[in-house]
Amino acid sequence: MPILKRIALLALPLLTFTGCAFATGGDSVVTGALFSHYGTSGALGTATAAKTGEACATSIVGLIALGDASTTAARQSGGITQISYVEHRVTSVLTLYARTCTVVVGQ
Repeated sequence: MPILKRIALLALPLLTFTGCAFATGGDSVVTGALFSHYGTSGALGTATAAKTGEACATSIVGLIALGDASTTAARQSGGITQISYVEHRVTSVLTLYARTCTVVVGQ
């Protein structure tokens, strides 16, 4: 089999899965077909940065998605009543696994 056909056969599954396990967070969306790992800032508040809470959601091949990455869940996990700022962390690997986390900092 010619090398070009082999490459096409190997690349086809990757192209069909692109976007299946997709994570976004914050105000931006950045995707990499092989790997993504980034953080973005979110809302700003007036409280001091004394405590941190985190909440995550995970997707596997776009077929299974579990978790609660809401600001409320992150705030509750850190025992935060007043928010200083919110960040989002996103990771995806080969569009087969994706995870987005919301990090709330406050007091």
